[in-house]
Amino acid sequence: MSQMKYLYLFILCLILTSCFDNIQRNCTDYKTGTFTSEITINNKLYKSHFTRTDSLQIETYNNKVDSSSVRWINDCEVVFKTINPKSRAERKDIHLKILTTTDSTYTFEYSYVGEELKQKGIAKKIE
Repeated sequence: MSQMKYLYLFILCLILTSCFDNIQRNCTDYKTGTFTSEITINNKLYKSHFTRTDSLQIETYNNKVDSSSVRWINDCEVVFKTINPKSRAERKDIHLKILTTTDSTYTFEYSYVGEELKQKGIAKKIE
């Protein structure tokens, strides 16, 4: 009888863990292209437009253009390094992780490398 309990427990665990595998992450679809992104910080919405190649990202935010080098850690995580930083904050690398994907968007979290505070946003591929 005790072996039967273990079998039922194993089957229950298997069923429960399979329910959590439904998150879609096709990160390679978003390594390059043209995108718009939206991030909400303290109830304020920030929008930007950017184009990413294998090694470069050019972003426009508030009529200001920034360029960053791109270094992929794996298919879903990337580090951006500002090419010509103009302030101390711009010298900090940014780590971005794609959390989920759809057919045209991805949800991400990002932070300065080495910092705990993470922000979340959504990017939409337009090309």
